[in-house]
This record gives sequence, C-alpha cells and structure tokens, in this order.
Amino acid sequence: MGNSSEVTEFILLGLTDNSKLHLPLFLVFLFIYLLTLVGNLGMMVLIHSDSRLHTPMYFFLSNLSLVDVGYSSAVAPKVAAALYSGNKVISYSECAAQFFFFVGFGTSECYLLAAMAYDRHAAVCKPLHYTTTMTRGVCICLVIGCYTFGFFNAFIHAGETFSLSFCNSNVVHHFFCDIPPLLALSCSDTHVLELISFFVIGFNVFFTILVILVSYLFIFIAILKMHSAKGCQKAFSTCASHLTAVSIFYGAIIFMYLQPESSHSMDTDKIASVFYTVVIPMLNPFIYSLRNKEVENALIKMIKQMRLSRNV
Repeated sequence: MGNSSEVTEFILLGLTDNSKLHLPLFLVFLFIYLLTLVGNLGMMVLIHSDSRLHTPMYFFLSNLSLVDVGYSSAVAPKVAAALYSGNKVISYSECAAQFFFFVGFGTSECYLLAAMAYDRHAAVCKPLHYTTTMTRGVCICLVIGCYTFGFFNAFIHAGETFSLSFCNSNVVHHFFCDIPPLLALSCSDTHVLELISFFVIGFNVFFTILVILVSYLFIFIAILKMHSAKGCQKAFSTCASHLTAVSIFYGAIIFMYLQPESSHSMDTDKIASVFYTVVIPMLNPFIYSLRNKEVENALIKMIKQMRLSRNV
C-alpha cells in the first residue's frame, strides 16, 4: 500500500457531539456487541458439537456467524471505547486495518449468502442428488472462494483508498473508517477511485444478488410443482430465514454504497452504518434459530448435557 499521505492519525467524529448521550450509547453498543459475540459464537459451538447439524446448510451458517463476528469486531469495540473514553483518535494504520477487515468480512458475507442460496436450490430442486451435489469438498471450496473474493476486494479498496493524500484535514465525519467519508476527506482527485469503487461494489452486490435471485426462481418453480402441502411448507420454512437475512443485509448495503456521491448525507449514512455494522450481525443468529426445530433441539440437548455434567 503506497502512503502519499501527510496524515498520521484521524479523528473520528462519532455518532453525536452531545456528551450526555455518550454513556447511554456506550451501553447500547456494548450490549449489542456482547449479544453478537454470544449469539454467533454460540451458534458456531452448537453446530460444531451436534452431529445432526453437520450438514452443508449449517456449515455455511457457521461461517456466516464467523464473518458476522469478524466485521462487527472491526468496528464495534473501537466505537464503544471512543464513547466511553472520549478519545476519538485513530492512527493511520489502525484506520487502514479497520477498513480492510470490515470490507473483507462484509464482502465475504455477500458471497456466503449467495452460496447459501445455491445450497437451498440444491436441497429443494434436486433433493435426491443433494448429498452428491453438495459434498464436503464442494462446500469447502465455496467457502474458500467467498473469503478469497472478500479479501481480494478489501485489498483493492484499501490499496486505492490509502494511496490517496489526506493533507487538508484528518477529521472523519463518521464513527469508523469507511469509503465515503475517507473519499470526502482526501485532497487528491477521487473521481477515478469513486468509479472503481462503484463498479467493484456494484459487481459484488449484483453478481451475488443475481445468484440468489436465479436460485430462488428455480426454488419457487419447484415449489409450485409440488403436490404436497407439507412439502411446500417445509420448502418455504427452509428458505424463509435466508430470505429475511438477505433482504435486510442487501437493503442496507445498496442504500449505503450504490447511490450517487452527491446524494450522501453523513447523518443518514451513520444511521445506515450502525444498522449493518452492529445490528445485522446481532440479528442473524436469531433469524436462523427462531422457528428452526433442528437448532432448538440441538440447544436443548446441549443444555441437558451441561446440567448432567454439573450433577455428576
């Protein structure tokens, strides 16, 4: 990464200038982050410990939980620390690292959601061939591909963004290091980088959305051909959680990144950013566990085993 910047640190303005709100916001961020860790790490432990959950769907779900922990951890602890201490300074290298890991894990989530849609397509449309289609090797390759695309994308964005000059100001009008506020801060010509960012993000979002839409098109066609009401209900319940997670995640991403630069409002961007950096990673474990009998049964089994071990 070339560094043509004269800035050695940035000042993150944060969510609000009202000091009276800092403590309540700190408690909210801390609570949500701890809930994110407990929910996602708990989901990973549950999937790993119960052999009934050793299926492709839950393999992807455990990686989704890992990604949620990753990109939430890139942002939430620093925000909470700044709210608690009042120290809004972040070093240049810390800003670059936060940016890299946030973009890497965030993009990986896009591709994981697409891989999960393909998995649901295989399960609903070709149930007899599901075990031969979604083998362990195929699942591992898909997950490796998701992380590869995610962090390659992060390398491109971080390399381009942090090769800019930041010589006019070091005050970032945001609560973490993200593309729009950093571009607004640079004294370099950012038009080319804005176009590159728009097309790269656009490709990642629309390619993964296309995979999801095509997968669900075939799923709905397969459901319409089903004669059993029970089979239709099972197919819908299999896909409902994933569709909910997709709608929330992509809605926030499109709103935040795929609008003209002139349409960006820093206050509106902050609200959207809080939603997809902090709230969505917390929601995903609940979206996938609620009304999911397999997860509920595995959780009950784990609780019973823990009680038995204590009694012994």
